[in-house]
Amino acid sequence: MAASAHQLRINLTINDTVHGIDIDPRTTLLDLLRETLDLTGTKKGCNHGQCGACTVHVNGKRVLACLTLAALCDGADVHTIEGVGTPEKLHPLQDAFIAHDGFQCGYCTSGQIMSALAALEEPWGPDDAAIKEAMSGNICRCGAYPNIVAAVQEVRKSAEGGRHA
Repeated sequence: MAASAHQLRINLTINDTVHGIDIDPRTTLLDLLRETLDLTGTKKGCNHGQCGACTVHVNGKRVLACLTLAALCDGADVHTIEGVGTPEKLHPLQDAFIAHDGFQCGYCTSGQIMSALAALEEPWGPDDAAIKEAMSGNICRCGAYPNIVAAVQEVRKSAEGGRHA
């Protein structure tokens, strides 16, 4: 379908699948993911960029999808929680969240995991305080912070152990 005068055609790759989509130029990446593509793992929490529930990766960097215009993602590589692990083979971070009970209600979990995945690739210090700082943009109303930090540290230490083996 051709884009109308009020629509914009964008092309982006989401979880390794290429999409050509006609959008209203005012559409956020979050609404594109949830409403247009039915990728509902990315949550709409505050819709003001304050809670982190909508964290996704765009071109390898974590972004808040509620504050990102989809039009600015034209040509981008986007990864959402749906692209992390599978039900049959969870990502090690997903396994660690389960093992450490890093979620309670689960609403923030997808954003927490996406943020933690990015933090594991970023130059943060090795202690719990550094992980807390790296994850400070993600709010958990249930207060599972110590468990989330433990999960991230477990994966970090496993990865470091694998590098030295």
